[in-house]
Parts: sequence; C-alpha cells; structure tokens
Amino acid sequence: MPNDHLPPFLQALLRADRYDHPASDIQLLQTHISYVILAGGFVYKFKKPVNFGFLDFSDLDKRRYCCQQELLLNRRLCPDVYLGLVEVTAESDGSWQLNGKGEIVEYGVKMVRMPEERMMTQLIRSGELHDSHIDALVEVLADFYQRAEGGDEIKRFGTATAVGVNVLENFEQTRNFIDQGALGQVQFDQISSYARGVLAREELFQRRIDGGFIRDCHGDLYSANICLADKVYIYDCIEFNQRFRYCDVASDVAFLAMDLDFYGLDGLARRFIERFILKTADPGLAEMLNFYKCYRAYVRGKIGLFTASDPAVDPAVKTACLENAAKYFILAQRYAVA
Repeated sequence: MPNDHLPPFLQALLRADRYDHPASDIQLLQTHISYVILAGGFVYKFKKPVNFGFLDFSDLDKRRYCCQQELLLNRRLCPDVYLGLVEVTAESDGSWQLNGKGEIVEYGVKMVRMPEERMMTQLIRSGELHDSHIDALVEVLADFYQRAEGGDEIKRFGTATAVGVNVLENFEQTRNFIDQGALGQVQFDQISSYARGVLAREELFQRRIDGGFIRDCHGDLYSANICLADKVYIYDCIEFNQRFRYCDVASDVAFLAMDLDFYGLDGLARRFIERFILKTADPGLAEMLNFYKCYRAYVRGKIGLFTASDPAVDPAVKTACLENAAKYFILAQRYAVA
C-alpha cells in the first residue's frame, strides 16, 4: 500500500536521510494507537491522535505528556533502552526534521533497537523458548513487583468495583463487532456472564487488597513486549491510563500466562505461575488466575478488532488482526467455561 495515507511527517521519517545515524532498511509497524519506525539501531515510536475514552492522544500536549510518562515508567525495567524524547519539527523550507529548529508538530520516544531474533515471540515461533527463560522472567518480575509502589491511592484500584470498570467496558466497546467474523453472540454472552459472576464476589478482591498485591504494575505484560537477550528486557508498559497499570499482580502475570496458552505452551504457562507463586509466597494468586486470563484474552481480541478497523492499516494486517482476534475470543471463552 502506498504511504500517502500516512501523516506527512511520518512519510518523511521513512527516508534514511532524516536521521543522524545509519538507518538502512527502514520499517514501519502499526498498532491501533502507535506508529513504530525501525531505523537502523534505533526505534522511534509515535502516538496516533486517537481518543478511545480509556486513552486520549487527541492533542499534541497529551501526546507529549504520555511520551514523557512512557520514558519514566519503562525505565523501571529497561533503563538502558529508553533513550529520550524526540521532537518532529516543520522547517521553513517545507521539510520535516527530527529535533530541528522549526515548529514542533509531533513528539515521540527514541529507543535502542533490541535483537529481533531474541524477541520472546520469535523464540516461541522457533521453538526455542525454554524453562530457563521462564525462570529468568520469574526472577525479574518478582523483584519488580516487590519494589513497585502499592500505597492507598493504588490499592483502591483493586476493588471489585474498580476492576469491573476495566472488565465491563470491554463488552460495551465490542458489542458492535458481534457476529462480524471474530466474535460470536454465544461467546460474548458466556464470557460477559462469567466475568460478572466473579466480580460479584467482592471478598475475592478484598483479600488481594488486604494481602498487599495491588501494585503499580506493567499493565501489558506479554511476549510481544519482552526480549530475552543478554538479560531480560520487559518494555512498553501502559503509560496512558493508571487504571490499567494499577492492578493486582495476578492480573499482570495472568496476561503472560494467557499469552503462553495462546501459543499452545500450556506447560510453560504452568511453570511460570507455579514458580512465581513460590517466589512471591502468593498462593492466593491461583484463585484469581482464570478470571484475569479471561479478561486479558478478551482485551487482546478487542485490540485486534480496533486495529483491523483502522483505515490506515494495511489489508494484510487487517486480515491477520481479525484472525488473531477470533483466536483470542475462543481462548477467553475457554477460560469462561472452564
């Protein structure tokens, strides 16, 4: 697909001469909320000017603030990957530059490009993800959650009511997609009924609060955001909405366990959860696991629907997103009827 559907500044940044470093073989990736440019040894991430209610990047100031938050929060786990804020400027000669002298028209985040062959998703596809990787992840995550903030302001996001805001909005946001190829009415009814049933058990959520397990977490912990290279790199946490990041540790680790299930790696998923529970002395996590796995699978399905509905997305990407969304909804249904 030609690039003329992209914002003009982005079209300019697909040229190697826009960078002050070697940038051969430039690639553009897209999600429902971001443009990601792979340029040489670096990655540049720009936020789309969208407003989904739970996320608002609709004006430049909001995008700048969220870029700053992205740097601050991700440096908790990847301090040497997140390099800094970049500015896209419109110059007097009509060109677009990175960190130029003209008017600032966009902000982005510059990162070190990690080795693609060591991305967790690639290791999964090649059959190279092993027990040692899982154990290394447990070590890093257990330490991260122990250090993560968990004060009174954060604890209130662990109540059944607060969790319900996140869970139930997914059903409202996907209702119009029912019976359009990826999500069926029966699936929708079974999953939503199961979620409401668990949310009605307020004592489950209060026990997690009392145990101190509501923390400032990652929020988007799955294989696409993990690199297993010289050490464990976990990046791209949720920066745009605290209520998705202030959550039960069980919700965070359930995402990665669900992701392993999605790829058919149920044994590694079990190992991950069992080792994590032992490391963190948190047996109560198991009681919440299925609920949060279902929630996370449904979110991934929803994101697939959102990305596929973006007119700027390539047709091949649209098809792949819908196919994956259907698989995620099947998995969510599996948890709901387990």
